[in-house]
Amino acid sequence: MLEVSGLRKSYGEVAAVAGVSFRAGKGETIGLLGPNGAGKTTTVSMIAGLVRPDAGEVRIAGRALRGDTDPAKRSMGLVPQDIGLYEEMSARENLHLFGALYGMEGAQLKLAMDEALDLVGLKDRSREPVKGFSGGMKRRLNLAAAVLHGPELLLLDEPTVGVDPQSRNAIFENLEALKKRGKTLLYTTHYMEEAERLCDRLVIIDHGKIIADDTLQALNRMVPARNLLTVEFEDSAGNVPRAQDVAQLPGVESAEVQGASARIAVRNLAEDSAGILQWLVQQGYRVQHLSSERASLETVFLTLTGRSLRD
Repeated sequence: MLEVSGLRKSYGEVAAVAGVSFRAGKGETIGLLGPNGAGKTTTVSMIAGLVRPDAGEVRIAGRALRGDTDPAKRSMGLVPQDIGLYEEMSARENLHLFGALYGMEGAQLKLAMDEALDLVGLKDRSREPVKGFSGGMKRRLNLAAAVLHGPELLLLDEPTVGVDPQSRNAIFENLEALKKRGKTLLYTTHYMEEAERLCDRLVIIDHGKIIADDTLQALNRMVPARNLLTVEFEDSAGNVPRAQDVAQLPGVESAEVQGASARIAVRNLAEDSAGILQWLVQQGYRVQHLSSERASLETVFLTLTGRSLRD
């Protein structure tokens, strides 16, 4: 449904996007992730035709996107990072305006408005001015405006910023419903749990370049130590192992001991944990508590992009 090939965009000497390429199939949800300033919004803007690329091409359903008035743009819906609504108008009046901009009118427009409002749960509030809506309601109306004309491709640029957990969950349910209808979604977010829940594949961009493009399961394999074993000792007399001794055990990638606790990164949690615990018992270390965890998408993201602040 969407094919991005070699997109480039520079502002002066700063390369905002430097050769980005990826694909999204029909009914697929692609997560576009990256630190602040990585080039996500610029990439989405070029796909939407709002920013002209210096080089590269965007193809929608196999057809190259050409210019601001290309009919192929009707196949897309955009949910921008900033809410794009008219506050003095009602929800229904906003949708009527956006529908008219797409050339919709009469019974067709009324049906589309009813369906969009029903999707986002705002039908009962549709005649109220938007200025009285909560942030979450505005975000949901923003989504309704994007799907009004029945696009096959939906571009979502951080659509849940600043909303409460209930509204976020409602938006997730809306997007999952759209996916079931066969819509293709390109989703940018800073919330890793959103990407884990919604996305079939993840594209990570940094410094304007794609540094990873795969499923969550495949990305997890890129992290050297994917599993973590945390062991807490009774430590009645400072009886804890040395990190360098634990690090020598089979299956251990790294070990860190602080106070009466050890954090042990292992290659395979199921296969390696038993041997580690057996060694600890044989050495006379008294284990008080044991817990384990697998690498999260946040761990993968920070491993690939680094932990330094981006401004």
